Amino acid sequence: MKNILIIGSTGQIGTELALTLRKHYPTVVVGYIPSAPPHGELLETGPSEVVDITNAAQIAEVVRRYKIDTIYNLAALLSAVAEAKPQLAWKIGLGGLFNVLEVAREEGCAVFTPSSIGSFGPETPRDMTPQDTIQRPKTMYGVTKVSGELLSDYYHKRFGVDTRSVRFPGLISNVAPPGGGTTDYAVDIYYAAVREGKFACPLKPGTYMDMMYMPDALRACMELMEADPSRLVHRNSFNITAMSFDPEGIAASIRELIPSFELHYELDPLRQGIADSWPNSLDDSCARSEWDWKPQYDLPAMTRDMIETIRRKG
Repeated sequence: MKNILIIGSTGQIGTELALTLRKHYPTVVVGYIPSAPPHGELLETGPSEVVDITNAAQIAEVVRRYKIDTIYNLAALLSAVAEAKPQLAWKIGLGGLFNVLEVAREEGCAVFTPSSIGSFGPETPRDMTPQDTIQRPKTMYGVTKVSGELLSDYYHKRFGVDTRSVRFPGLISNVAPPGGGTTDYAVDIYYAAVREGKFACPLKPGTYMDMMYMPDALRACMELMEADPSRLVHRNSFNITAMSFDPEGIAASIRELIPSFELHYELDPLRQGIADSWPNSLDDSCARSEWDWKPQYDLPAMTRDMIETIRRKG
């Protein structure tokens, strides 16, 4: 990777990924849509261009102008939002991915497109979900993710495009705000704990899902794209995880630092239904063996860092 384009750069992952990549690579172009422009450090530290994933010509023009060799395609609607806008979710998730892959085929780019635990469904084994297993999601978000995995594999096998991907668990960030995902409660709960001392959880006790702290997620993106391709048996998409917990578990970790923290429940049927269709935990042994994946943060370490960072913000 030398010259990188990030599409969807002002979202939950893109904001932090761009700043991280700019510490390591000479050109990182922040691609954005006019309704979500970059601000502050993201705007000031490197080039930015309007890149609408539904506009293939626009993508191609930026790729040629900056001599892009790697595209991080992060444009998507998150799970709960996608259920409210399924047609738009398909247009961005699959139509947009097709545009990116076509440009990559023509211009010789590598492509990273994140998948998700949402690519699994209720028939999938729920505990230590295997790398290769049944994927029958029941949400539009999940449908676009599993379809994206297949389309990316097709472009690699048929056209030689260097496509790579991970199935992200829930991502917890102390920088970017949540954007309508089912796992976002695990971000909100930290802010509520520090600022209000209590939290109304939209998911019921015992709802286990895989999670990961954003620094690990960013490192996973970079490490996979730098991995030796000869070692990659899989490409689209690798299970990766760092921890699995339910609301009671994250609350207990918060009480280690904020003993008075109170948790109660105001269930959201939509998010609960989505969460119930996802795995409790993932088996990420293929990522560990094929490109040496290993998380650095567990739940206690993440909780300490989240609370310290939020307190510094005030």
